[in-house]
Amino acid sequence: MRQSHQRKPINRVAKVLDHLELGRRHYEQCAWAHAYRALSLANQQTPLRAEDFERLAMAAYMVGRDEEYLRSLEDAHNAYLNAGQFARAVRCAFWLGFRLLMRGETGRATGWLGHANRLLAHVAPECAERGYLLLPVVEQRLESGDFEYAYTAAAEAAAIGERCGDADLIACARHQQGRIRLQQGQVKPGLALLDETMVAVTTGELSPLVTGLMYCSLIAACQQVYALDRTREWTAALALWCESQPDMVTFSGVCQVHRAEIMQLQGAWPEAIEAAQRACARSRGVDKRAAAAAFYQQAEVHRLLGEFSAAEEAYRSASQLGLEPQPGLALLRLAQGHSRTAATTIRRVVSTTEDRLKRLSLLPASVEIMLSVGEIQDARNACRELGDIARSFDTEVLGAIAAQSRGAVDLAEGDAQAALRLLHCAFEVWHRIEAPYAAARVRVLIGLACGALGDEDGAGLEIDAARCVFERLGAGPDLARIDSLTKSFASGNTHGLTSREVLVLRLVAAGKTNGAVAAELFLSERTVERHLSNIFTKLDLSTRTAATAWAYRHRLI
Repeated sequence: MRQSHQRKPINRVAKVLDHLELGRRHYEQCAWAHAYRALSLANQQTPLRAEDFERLAMAAYMVGRDEEYLRSLEDAHNAYLNAGQFARAVRCAFWLGFRLLMRGETGRATGWLGHANRLLAHVAPECAERGYLLLPVVEQRLESGDFEYAYTAAAEAAAIGERCGDADLIACARHQQGRIRLQQGQVKPGLALLDETMVAVTTGELSPLVTGLMYCSLIAACQQVYALDRTREWTAALALWCESQPDMVTFSGVCQVHRAEIMQLQGAWPEAIEAAQRACARSRGVDKRAAAAAFYQQAEVHRLLGEFSAAEEAYRSASQLGLEPQPGLALLRLAQGHSRTAATTIRRVVSTTEDRLKRLSLLPASVEIMLSVGEIQDARNACRELGDIARSFDTEVLGAIAAQSRGAVDLAEGDAQAALRLLHCAFEVWHRIEAPYAAARVRVLIGLACGALGDEDGAGLEIDAARCVFERLGAGPDLARIDSLTKSFASGNTHGLTSREVLVLRLVAAGKTNGAVAAELFLSERTVERHLSNIFTKLDLSTRTAATAWAYRHRLI
């Protein structure tokens, strides 16, 4: 009996060691789910050492168990304190504070970061932990617009990382420097710093946590300034990294969101929706921001397809998770024919948004919506600001977006010649980067400009080319809009009327007011009045009623 009783502790110790060694092995192989289970079992039988608590925390984070991550990291912090390893305790406190900040729990986050700063009194003057605690300071200064102070602090953190040989700290600080330069409009030096950071990311120099964080932050920063070449390249690299760790949850949702955005741009819309749905499934209950972005991305594609009910539901889901669903929801209202509602919404969002990069995502929609309600001066103002921002950041795609918006405004004001020059520049960029929907939208405007200049063949070719793209993509709302255009281009004898004049006449004959005609054709009312005057002169008519009768008689309706 005694021998049997003595065997139990020995077996228990052996089992604990088995779980612990297995957990460590799985951790090194980035088999996160297995590592989490094995280390959890080991901890249930005998409290882990501080280093193993850190491993358990990381495994928990990677499989989306956020509370266990925080709890295990706090256990690691306490174990390091009890062992007198203050530097390691500070680092655990930093990561606790950082994660709580990401979750929006500012009070707890501030407490942990303050605790970490007090513990620095027990740490050597030259240590990487001092650099880590500069990183939240950089973010605070960046948020407040104090760019140079933020840059200096980030540079100091990077220098500490270099002296201490801490690759994670160097990467975090360098990427902050790059983001700051982008915010300042210094795109080339900013992207150079991000490129330098990405070298460390893709060569495996960083810890799994920092690798994932850098991927997500760098891609988001490039998207903000429309550096689409890097966005595509780094999203592909992120996808490969995620695929190498199939049981990783935390970063895989964000990866799918970025993939969906690129697929939408490239015209792979069904695949974009599928990727966004996968992102929702991976992120729900784990990462609210990623889930919200995934819902927004689904809504965007549904809107372009004309699936308005599905789009509205997805925008609302994004909003419930804390994401402002704009400008997408305003553009949905425009597509539904609620142009005044769209105008009210976009005005509200633009007026309450101060950050230049965030305004950059709103202004093109503002131009489109203001043109639709005939507010040409508001559209011109938004276009002017968009152009100023685009010039300050000086990226090719931003230049195309600004040129397209300005071309649309020039066309609305009746200057088709000036519009054509800008629209051709925009088309060349969209065509070169293989963005078919954006390119087709520009071709519609080019067709309208050609028609306004009397070039019927050119107008028909551009509209037909756009139609082919819209049909392939399934872009229902855009197809509906150009249906009326193709009718006017297909007309036979138009008695000297330009295609634009024929289109105006058809809409007037359908009973639309000048304001409604202006909204549908993205013109100013003054331009519509000028077209009507030309129509009356060419047809020797004097009233709208007579013009309507003429249109019916000549089968333009």
